[in-house]
Amino acid sequence: MVGLTTSLIWIIPSLTATAFAYRFPSHHLHRRETTWTALGCWTDNVGGVRTLSAATYTDTVNMTIESCVNFCSTGSNAYIYAGVEYAQECYCGNYFASGATNVSSSDCNMDCTGNAAEFCGAGNRLDILWNGAEPPAAPILVPTVGNWSLLGCYNDSATRALTYGIGVTGSVTVESCTATCYNAGYSYAGMEYADECYCGLTIENNSGPAPNTDCDMTCAGNSSEYCGGPYRLSMYNYTQAITTSPVVNPIDSSTVSPVTSGLTGNWTYGGCYVDGLNGRVLGNEYDNSTMTVQSCIANCAGQNFTIAAIEYSTQCFCGDYLINGATIATDSGCNMACGGNPTEACGGPNRLSVYSSNGNITLLPVPVLQTTNLPGQWGYKGCLAEPSTGARIFRYENEWTTNNTVDACLNQCAAFGYPVAGLEYGVQCFCGDVSDIAANGGSYVSDSQCNMACSGDPIHLCGAGNRLSTYYWNGTMNTWNTPANTGYYEFLIGGLVVPLIATVGINNKVTFLEKHGTSVYANSTGAYELDLSLVNNYQLAWREMHVQTDARTYIGTIRQINIGGWSLSSTFGVRLYMPDGSAGVNGTNDWEENVNELTLQRGRWYPTAMMMPNGSILVVGGESGSNASPQPSLEILPKPPGGDTVITLDYLQRTDPNNLYPFLMVLPSGRFFIGYYNEARILDPVTFDTVTVLPNMPGAVNNFLAGRTYPMEGSAVLLPQHAPYTDSIEVLICGGSTIGAAIALDNCISIAPEAPNPTWTVERMPSQRVMPCITTLPDGTYLILNGAHQGVAGFGLATDPNLSAILYDPSQPIGQRFSILNNTIVARLYHSEATLLPDGRVLVSGSDPQTYYPNGSFVYPEEMRIEVYIPPYLNSGLRQPEFTIAETDWELGGQYSITVTLFQGTTSTMRVSLVAASSSTHGNVMSGGRIIFPAFSCSGNTCTITAPPNAYVSPPGWQQLFILDGPTPSHSAWVRIGGDPAQLGNWPDYPDFTRPGV
Repeated sequence: MVGLTTSLIWIIPSLTATAFAYRFPSHHLHRRETTWTALGCWTDNVGGVRTLSAATYTDTVNMTIESCVNFCSTGSNAYIYAGVEYAQECYCGNYFASGATNVSSSDCNMDCTGNAAEFCGAGNRLDILWNGAEPPAAPILVPTVGNWSLLGCYNDSATRALTYGIGVTGSVTVESCTATCYNAGYSYAGMEYADECYCGLTIENNSGPAPNTDCDMTCAGNSSEYCGGPYRLSMYNYTQAITTSPVVNPIDSSTVSPVTSGLTGNWTYGGCYVDGLNGRVLGNEYDNSTMTVQSCIANCAGQNFTIAAIEYSTQCFCGDYLINGATIATDSGCNMACGGNPTEACGGPNRLSVYSSNGNITLLPVPVLQTTNLPGQWGYKGCLAEPSTGARIFRYENEWTTNNTVDACLNQCAAFGYPVAGLEYGVQCFCGDVSDIAANGGSYVSDSQCNMACSGDPIHLCGAGNRLSTYYWNGTMNTWNTPANTGYYEFLIGGLVVPLIATVGINNKVTFLEKHGTSVYANSTGAYELDLSLVNNYQLAWREMHVQTDARTYIGTIRQINIGGWSLSSTFGVRLYMPDGSAGVNGTNDWEENVNELTLQRGRWYPTAMMMPNGSILVVGGESGSNASPQPSLEILPKPPGGDTVITLDYLQRTDPNNLYPFLMVLPSGRFFIGYYNEARILDPVTFDTVTVLPNMPGAVNNFLAGRTYPMEGSAVLLPQHAPYTDSIEVLICGGSTIGAAIALDNCISIAPEAPNPTWTVERMPSQRVMPCITTLPDGTYLILNGAHQGVAGFGLATDPNLSAILYDPSQPIGQRFSILNNTIVARLYHSEATLLPDGRVLVSGSDPQTYYPNGSFVYPEEMRIEVYIPPYLNSGLRQPEFTIAETDWELGGQYSITVTLFQGTTSTMRVSLVAASSSTHGNVMSGGRIIFPAFSCSGNTCTITAPPNAYVSPPGWQQLFILDGPTPSHSAWVRIGGDPAQLGNWPDYPDFTRPGV
């Protein structure tokens, strides 16, 4: 009988209804007029209360606005409001719950499962439609029914206020319940949980008045009346004398008896037991007016329970043991005839006829608070009362109907970095922070009010209705550093495009590629190059470049290579650019492509590309076009000899469309890491067969199905490798979002894939973030910025930009690695990027969310401004060190000299780092943002660096060489390590492609 209160209000929403025009994602167009009108986007589930609560259904495949409206306007479901939520849920009603508010239409941004051209709400957001009719009269607590008078709303508990429960023909109403109690000879009648009727001669067990607003559930048989609520009775008293003697049992008890033979299987009668003395002794209730012993047993056996029990003629309960100190009574107490068989005993008032499938009936004691033997550093704090209105105290809820325990809840909250855990209704586990309690109106009450047994541990208590058994972590769980030196954002230059991809070339200029057709400028070529030395002269800083088809995935090799596209021939595109020119001097090279000559074997939208140790390029995943059929396969560039060499990957087929832009990285063993959706595995580098299936990635504390790749979009990098490269390399993945509710994640996860028994480590971030960008910094730390607090990647699918930058330092202990840096004023949402510059700054660009207000104006503009982030290491007043280098083409394992100039420390404290050339798009840092700290030795100011030993530690390509004087990095120099083993410099062999040579 567990339920959440629902407070209804009688309103026509206070906004102007618009013609029923479906809102649509930017890549769709759909409109239809009907008699229904759209009322906009409304909050749902405020304080656990549904905005529309009369009828509901879910369709994970075919939900549309039309089907929901049809459901809410047909037959018995004739309601004036229809609402769609979470892409797949439909709700109906005649009233809005108290607290529901109209919010921005951009909040309702999830495509309907049955029609991607329509929006069907979002997480806790309803697209609501209205048929134009006036709402019926609001439900009331009926003041009188004949000689029956309303006493008010009374509290009830497992020890009943009215001890005689009685069946009512048809659905419960105030009229049917009072009439039934009168006919049975009782002067008190009470309705509870909308469909339960109780009678009595007196009000017992210290029951007393409660606020009338607590009786807020409409009667099952008449939605204009209230019939109590959770543990609340609409209480009525007959004001005249009742001459009929009270009926103890509608059937003479001498004619009923327990069923002791002819039962299914090994089921046997176990006796009559007292119910409700200290609370219900069984759960999993099933009510039926034609209940029999056999039908109750069949119901419980069908759910694999070993105990079935019948009470009040029509109520069936199931379980595996009796809880709350159940005690056996005499069989004479179970004297009510079954609703479906007048000869069978089906319990009685607070008495259960109990049957067992194995002959065993386990009795458990009255549950108590668990205050000792708690895991970790947890301690019991008290019983916390939820506020009667508004938001729940803690945002993150797990619903564990059969396995909620104190230990499980505390361990779950601790694993995801939440220092407060609360257990409610026996089945709910909440996680949050101490600050949530004051912010959301929580208050501590007597422990006796937390009196419901845990669903998975019936000897301990897990809160009660709107009451939380609350526990605090006694210690430091998250240390989010707040350094005095946070660095800062700085405007760099106005841009020309919103780049999907921003890449630093070996000429130290930045190339930008945009998605074709989204620029606000009709004459955009889609490709430009920025000379960082000329940013003070806007006209000279930008060089126009050109691409023939729409660009997608990017990888840096001897040349910059871009593959895939948005649609049609662009999805097969392979585009090449050899950076030239120098600071202040324009180059003359441009992007080269010819899809009729150089092409992918499969058209791909949103694939990933990775440089393999042999110098070839591995291309994985994507779809055949924008939001089209999956392309769950891999191929290699240059194409190997022979026919079709594409290899299908069944795990990408299975997880589409949640695995776009999969994470790909070379491991020191030479094998490959691949991460997709919430899964990961290690691949053989030759056959691409799976070598190891890694544990699934943890998601949200309350949703393990959260994803990390597009469209739930997190970002992934490799953590540093240090000479002599014997430690297992780790992968770090930050941010992402949940399916359906689109709640952005507030954690990073890491794993050493090739360590023995690899497991994921969860670290809570200071804030939620979807669509983050991670930039590897030359000191081995990682700048995390951009993205949103809510939503998923895509046009118009995220709100509430995250304006804060944070720093992740893997040299610190787990739980102490995050530092909160500075904020920007620029929303960086979908299609934003962050790129390491040669001077150690981070270039921050883009944002193309296409999120609109109803009048068509932008909520967040197409962002042309380009910023840089000045990390703390450049904001300390220290002069950057300098070095000179002669040899920049390095062999693996070779030794190469540089001459250094330091201004603070000495070569004994100096560090050297190599940051691999890479490019990112949609948060995916191609090849993993690899950073290496090689071995070196110095004599005076001449230092000899030993290059990485093999192509597994350092796949072939260009890397930025930095030296660090204490915390301060130098400007970088480009070095190529490992040559060009796949001869990409001589590819492709067509006259219209420039080949720079190897």
